[in-house]
Amino acid sequence: MTKSKDVDLWISGTEEPDWDTSTTDEGSQEMASTETDYRLREQLGSVVTDDYVFDDEISDDERMIVNMGPQHPSTHGVLRLQIELEGEIIRRTKPVIGYLHTGMEKTGEELTFMQGPTNVTRMDYLASFHNEHCYSMAVERLLGIEVPPRANTIRVLLTELNRISSHLVAMATNGMDIGAVSIMTYGFRDREQILAFFEKTSGVRMNHNFIRPGGVAADLPPGWRADVKAILENIRRRVVDYDDMLKENPIWNGRTRGVGVITPEECLAYSITGPTLRSAGVDWDLRKVFPYAGIEQFEFEVPLGTRGDVYDRYRVRIEEILQSARIVEQAAEAMPKGDYRSDDRKVTPPPRMRIDESMEALIHHFKIFTEGFRVPAGETYVAVESPRGELGCYLVSIGEGKPYRMHTRAPSFYNLQALPIMMADSLLADTIATIASLDPVMGDVDR
Repeated sequence: MTKSKDVDLWISGTEEPDWDTSTTDEGSQEMASTETDYRLREQLGSVVTDDYVFDDEISDDERMIVNMGPQHPSTHGVLRLQIELEGEIIRRTKPVIGYLHTGMEKTGEELTFMQGPTNVTRMDYLASFHNEHCYSMAVERLLGIEVPPRANTIRVLLTELNRISSHLVAMATNGMDIGAVSIMTYGFRDREQILAFFEKTSGVRMNHNFIRPGGVAADLPPGWRADVKAILENIRRRVVDYDDMLKENPIWNGRTRGVGVITPEECLAYSITGPTLRSAGVDWDLRKVFPYAGIEQFEFEVPLGTRGDVYDRYRVRIEEILQSARIVEQAAEAMPKGDYRSDDRKVTPPPRMRIDESMEALIHHFKIFTEGFRVPAGETYVAVESPRGELGCYLVSIGEGKPYRMHTRAPSFYNLQALPIMMADSLLADTIATIASLDPVMGDVDR
C-alpha cells in the first residue's frame, strides 16, 4: 500500500503533513493528524480497500471533511464523527463526544451511598443491573461487609439475564443498520419477555435500583422459576434460529466480514474490552480472570473470534447469549436459601412489617433513607464484566455519608477510541455497521 509524500515525511519524523483543516467549524485542532492511524496500518495494510491507495497527485481540494451526527439512531446516540473522505474512502476519523453531558459522577458525590444505585443505574440503560452491582460491591468493600449467598446468586441471575437482553438489542440494531429489518423486530420482541420479568421482580422495566449495598431490595417474586425457565426455552430456540438466518446470508456476510477490523495489539493499546476485545481473539473476561459474586461456581465458556471484524463481534455476542443462559439456568437450580440482604443493621433497612410494630424500626428506616449510613474512610476500585466490557467503579470515602469522589470506568468510552482504527481506509458505506458493532451507549460515555 503506497502512501503520499506528506505521510512518508511525517512518519519519518522530518516534517508534519500539510493537511488543511481550517474549514472545519472547530478549528485545526479538531482533525489534528494522529500518528497511530498510519503507523499501525502501515504494518497491516488496508482491510477491505486494497485497491485504493494514497495518490501523490491528489490535492487537498479533493479531500473533504464531513460531520456525521450527532443523531439517533444511526450513530447510536449523540455521537458525532468528523470524517475525512477521499472519494468514498475514509482516511481519518475523529469521534466527538460530550453532547449528552449528564454529569452523573458529580451527581453521585451529592447522593448518599444508599441513594447511589438510583444514579448509576441510568448510566448504561441497557445494563442497569451491572451498574448497580458494580457500585454496590465498591460500597460493600469499603464497608467491609459480605452479602449472603442468596443475594449473590440473585445478582448473578439478574445480571446475566441483563446481558442477554442487552445483546439482543445489539443484534437487533446491528441488523437494522445493515438493512436486516426482521432481526430488529425479533430482537426487541424477545427482549420484552426479559423486561417483563425484571418488572415483576423490581417493579420497573429498566433503571431498577434493585441491587443495593448489602444485597438486593427484595426477594425474587413468586413463580420466578417458571418465568426464568420460559425465558431460557424461548431465547435458546430463537437465538439459534436467528443465527441460522444470518450466518450464511450472503448479504449479511458481505456487509460484515472484513469490515471494521481491529487487531489484538490495537485492542490492548486502546484499552478495548468486552466482546470487541474477544472478537479479536483475546481471552479476557473478568468473570473468569477476576471472578466476583460467586460466579466462579458456575460453568460457562468465553467465546472468542479470530478476525476482529463486525461479523466476529456479532458471533461473539450470539455465543455469549447462550453462555449466559447456561449461567442463569445453573443459578436458578442452585439458588441458596436464606436472606437476600445483609443483617448489618447500620446498612440494611428493617423489614417492612417491623415498621408497623416497632418505633425503633421506624426511626431506623427513616434515618437510613434520609441520612444514609457512614462509610469508613478509604478508596477502592471494583470492576464487573458488563455487556460492553470492563465496567469499573472507583470510590473515595472520607468517613461521611456521601462519596468524596466517584468515577466510573465506562467500557463504551474506551471502546469508542477504536473507531479511528477500525474505519481507517474503509468505505463510508461501512461506517454505521462498524459503529453498531461496538454497541456503544452514549449515557455510558458522557457521564
